[in-house]
Amino acid sequence: METLTLKRDLDLTEIINGEEVVGPSPFSKHQRIAVRLFTMMYRHIEQENIGFIYFSPLDVIFEEGINRVQPDILFIRKDNAAIIQDWIRGVPDMVCEIISPGSYDMDVSVKKAIYEKYGVPEYWVVLPDFRAIEVLIIDNDKYVRHSYAELEGVVTSKAIEGLQVNIKDVFEE
Repeated sequence: METLTLKRDLDLTEIINGEEVVGPSPFSKHQRIAVRLFTMMYRHIEQENIGFIYFSPLDVIFEEGINRVQPDILFIRKDNAAIIQDWIRGVPDMVCEIISPGSYDMDVSVKKAIYEKYGVPEYWVVLPDFRAIEVLIIDNDKYVRHSYAELEGVVTSKAIEGLQVNIKDVFEE
């Protein structure tokens, strides 16, 4: 049965450090924020013609059977496009997790460690309950803060050159 799941992953199943983990589907607030952020990123990426952006559920396979995740949003630069296959097989240039109640530890601790291990250049942590976005980048194999805004302000991306996101546009009700 496990082999079938690995070959036909049509749900929200992730493999985290060799263990299958099934997360709940996101709430409407999470999806509203994801759509807004994705739309802003998509427009910039298309206008600048710099790469490809995807949203969950789409598997990112770092190591088959060991780490297979579904970030909420991910970006791949044109020069890294070879990893775009049936799923994403390799390291995206940016991943984004929108933190839902009950997902904080998984997204901010466990998945962060996985993204750091495989050297994902940029990791966005979106905290709806705090109306905050933190953008982390790899520096000497560890994540450091690149940009942060809470309640108001703009966050910037290093991986998506020129992208600026006003967080009020992301979190407005």
